[in-house]
Amino acid sequence: MSDKKLWAGRFAEPTDAFVEAFTASVEFDQRLAPYDIQGSIAHAGMLAKQGIISADERDSIVSGLLRILARIEAGEFPWSVALEDVHMNIESALTDDIGIAGKKLHTGRSRNDQVATDVRLWLRAELTDIRIKLRQLQHALLDLAEREAETILPGFTHLQTAQPITFGHHMMAWFEMLERDHDRLVDGAKRVNVMPLGAAALAGTSYPIDREFTAHELAFERPAENSLDAVSDRDFAIEFAAAASILMMHLSRMSEELILWSSAQFAFVTLSDSFCTGSSIMPQKKNPDVPELIRGKSGRVFGHLMALLTLMKSQPLAYNKDNQEDKEPLFDAVDNIKGSLKVFADMVPAISCNRDAMRAAALKGFATATDLADYLVRKGIAFRDAHEIVGKSVAHCVTKQCDLADLSLEELRDFSPQIEADVFDFLTLEGSVAARDHIGGTAPAQVRAAIARARARIS
Repeated sequence: MSDKKLWAGRFAEPTDAFVEAFTASVEFDQRLAPYDIQGSIAHAGMLAKQGIISADERDSIVSGLLRILARIEAGEFPWSVALEDVHMNIESALTDDIGIAGKKLHTGRSRNDQVATDVRLWLRAELTDIRIKLRQLQHALLDLAEREAETILPGFTHLQTAQPITFGHHMMAWFEMLERDHDRLVDGAKRVNVMPLGAAALAGTSYPIDREFTAHELAFERPAENSLDAVSDRDFAIEFAAAASILMMHLSRMSEELILWSSAQFAFVTLSDSFCTGSSIMPQKKNPDVPELIRGKSGRVFGHLMALLTLMKSQPLAYNKDNQEDKEPLFDAVDNIKGSLKVFADMVPAISCNRDAMRAAALKGFATATDLADYLVRKGIAFRDAHEIVGKSVAHCVTKQCDLADLSLEELRDFSPQIEADVFDFLTLEGSVAARDHIGGTAPAQVRAAIARARARIS
C-alpha cells in the first residue's frame, strides 16, 4: 500500500516526520473502519444511482471495500501513520486493489463529512450496546429488590439514621436513577441519527447527489439540513458525554454505598470474592476494588465531557483540525461506560445481605421517631406540637440509652396522655415500613408492585 498522501498535489515539500506523527489519528480512529466502509458502500451506491460512476465501478468499489474489511477484521491490514487516518488508509488500499475506480469513490464528499458520518454510525451502534448493558443491570437490580423486598435497614439523610426502609425499596431507587439514564440515551440517539454525508467539505457539492437515498441506505432518520453545521457539529458527542457523566455519577453513588455497606463498620452486605481483592501486607483485608474503581472512573468520564466542551467552545464554522481531538474522549467514555455497566450487572446478583446487621442498625438512631409524631397527629395533636413531644421523648431515651420502642406505655404517656397501647404497632420497624403503603412508599407490598411495573416498563 502506497504511503503517498492523496492530497499532496499542492505541496512542494514533504511533511515533517514529527508533524506527520503528531497530526495522525490512525492509531485511534481505526476503530471506525467498519463504519467508514459502511458509509463508503452507501456513497458508492448513491454515485452509481445518480450516474456519477458506472454500475461496474460501484461493484468493483464495493467488492474491494469488503475485501479490505475482511483483512481488517482478520488483523492483517497494514495501517500507515503516513496516511494519517482511517479514511486515507482505506482509500489508498482500495485504489491499490481495484485501480482507477478506487480514486472515484471520494467524488462528491470530503473527509469532513465522512468522519462526521463515521462517528455518528459508530456512536449509534455503541448506544444500542450501552442500552442493552444498562437494561441488564436494571434487571439484576429488580431481582435483588424482589429478593430483599422485606429486608429492613435504616434509611439515611445526612448519613444519619432517618427512617426504616426496605433494602428492596433502596434498590428500586437505584433502578429509577438508571431509568432516567436510559431515557437520556434514547433521546440523545435522535440527534445522533442525522446524516452529515453530502455536506462535503463545508458547502455541499456540485454533483447531483441524492442525500435522501444515502440516508436511507445508512438507516439515518434524515440528512443534516445545513452543510456548515453538518461537518462542524459535535453536539451529539457532547450530549452523549453529558448523559454518560450522569450515568457514571449514578454508578459512583451506588458504588459509594456498596463500599460503605461492605465495611466492618456497617457490615450490611457482603460482596462476592470475585469482585474484591486483597492486600499485599494485611492478610485479613477484602477490598471492594470494583466499586472503588467505578467511583474513580466517574471523574475520568466527567473530564471527557469538559474536554469536548472546551474543544468546541471557540471554534468558528466550519470544520477545524481541533475536531480530531473529539474521538479519544468519546471512545474512552464509551469504553468505560460499557465496562462499568457490565461489571456492575455481574456484581449485583452476587450481593449478599446481612439482614441481622441491617435490622440492628435500624433499631439505632430512633428511626421510628417520625412514626410516633404521625401517631400523635392522628390523635388530634398539631404536627409541630407532636414534633416537640417526640423530641423530648428522644432526649429522654438518649439519657436512658434505649430506643423509643423500649419505653413502657407509662413512660410514653408522661410525654403525652394521648398515647395509648396501640402506639407499639407503629414503633416497630415492620409497622413503620408497612405504614408507607402508597405508590413510591417503602412498604413491601408497594416495593413488589413497583418491581412489577418496572418489569413491564423494560420488558
